[in-house]
Amino acid sequence: MQTSTFKTVKAAILDTADLVDEDIKNIAESIQGKGIDIADLYFQIHRQETWVMEDGKIKEGAFSLDKGVGVRAVSGDKTGFAYSDDLSIAAIKKAAQATQSIARLGQSSSAKISEISQISSRYPSIDPLISISEQKKIDLIKTINELARNEDSRVQQVNISLSSSQDMILIAAADIPLVADIRPLVRLNVSVILEENNRREQGYAGGGARSSLDYFMDNKIAIDLAKEAIRLASIQLKAKPAPAGSMPVVLGSGWPGILLHEAVGHGLEGDFNRKGVSTFSGRIGDQVASKLCTIVDDGTLVNRRGSLAIDDEGIPGQYNVLIEDGILKGYMQDRMNSKLMGVPTTGNGRRESYAHIPMPRMTNTYMLAGPHDHDEIIASVKKGIYAPNFSGGQVDITSGKFVFSANEAYMIEDGKISFPLKGAMLIGDGPDVLGKISMVGNNLELDAGVGTCGKEGQSVPVGVGQPTLKIDEITVGGTA
Repeated sequence: MQTSTFKTVKAAILDTADLVDEDIKNIAESIQGKGIDIADLYFQIHRQETWVMEDGKIKEGAFSLDKGVGVRAVSGDKTGFAYSDDLSIAAIKKAAQATQSIARLGQSSSAKISEISQISSRYPSIDPLISISEQKKIDLIKTINELARNEDSRVQQVNISLSSSQDMILIAAADIPLVADIRPLVRLNVSVILEENNRREQGYAGGGARSSLDYFMDNKIAIDLAKEAIRLASIQLKAKPAPAGSMPVVLGSGWPGILLHEAVGHGLEGDFNRKGVSTFSGRIGDQVASKLCTIVDDGTLVNRRGSLAIDDEGIPGQYNVLIEDGILKGYMQDRMNSKLMGVPTTGNGRRESYAHIPMPRMTNTYMLAGPHDHDEIIASVKKGIYAPNFSGGQVDITSGKFVFSANEAYMIEDGKISFPLKGAMLIGDGPDVLGKISMVGNNLELDAGVGTCGKEGQSVPVGVGQPTLKIDEITVGGTA
């Protein structure tokens, strides 16, 4: 029985290209052969619309459409891959032939793709590009602009971007059922520049979800983002240079989970561990973090930016415990690395588009809540830093060493938050930081829906999160 999602995707991808299920099966059979471990075809239609306002004027209203198919054959740790933006049967067959260069033994085997798999819904199968009218999109941007300028007389500049996209995915593999997915994604970014006493500072806020554009009008999310951007810029106007040295640091809940994503999460991806280049390689069952730490990667959360009904290899999105009570439990896997490591797949095979090969990637990665109150954690610090927001950073996967910039930070003195800081940087390595976490808050929050993860030139949407955390000691780089 075909699901409504499958029917919609089939009509958009296969029917418009005069392809039928039998065509896909025959092509998969042509790839599958002796020595081939994985053979699959990944069809995609990607549509995106973006509106940009700068200084009160709509500067851009852009629409893009991209479609194509990626064809892959995997033998051991070798991958043959070709892609085409032409969905004709001739072009797809040509791409399929190109993948076979890694294994030329032609013993064929039957492809089991006639069955259609039922998948659990993680988000609505909608088209966010047409969820509201063009006029409503423009009115929403204008409203945010006017509100921001009226909110604070120091506002000198307001930039706003509103984007929506939809991906239709169809995956045919030789050894798993035929699957399809429709993935909506919306995002709103607001940045402001405030000026006071000849000093100018910028504040940024953003949010998004796998939803329609109505998401930003419900619960006044758009208005809250504008106010948050102004708040962050206002704090920077009052900030003092951050101190330098080794000291306790309290990380806020929500977006600061990006530090865990970068400094810990990438080190738990299967490919790095199979190759032995991660600081966590070969350490399953070891105590790698404080006993207070349980970290999961969860692709099953409803409407979240990093969630997946199926990953980009047709495996259902899953809830995976990576570290439990400080013990390393497992890695995130795609199909190739799971086969080579002899472990189950985890639903983490992801790719940027049909023109890219899949690899192990995070979905929504976060630390579970602990026993402590936020105020209790702050009160435990005699002198240190509270960092509730980050801008960016760098990490070395092999060593776990990282550098992160805090775009919102405060001095903690005698157990109380005092003045804001500017230029605070956190310097350390992931495993060391995990071991120095002494308090974990009971206030788990996920980020607002803006995460984008880069790896080997590919970008995919992700989510992060955590409760308030106390790190007993970490190096702070500052300018004071």
